Amino acid sequence: VSATSKAAIAIGADGLIIEVHPEPHKALSDKEQQLTFQDFENLMQNLQTPIRPIYRIKPLAVRA
Repeated sequence: VSATSKAAIAIGADGLIIEVHPEPHKALSDKEQQLTFQDFENLMQNLQTPIRPIYRIKPLAVRA
């Protein structure tokens, strides 16, 4: 999901659709492509690096 998200941003995607589930292995569908909440938060933090300079977005606040 991370590599695909970065590739989509690189070619100018206006948005991403990412499935998130508290327990992906228990999801009724698409178990293999769903992220946990923590994985989603990590992905959003990692995507800030390529996005911030392009759109001049301020960094996300990190929760304690």
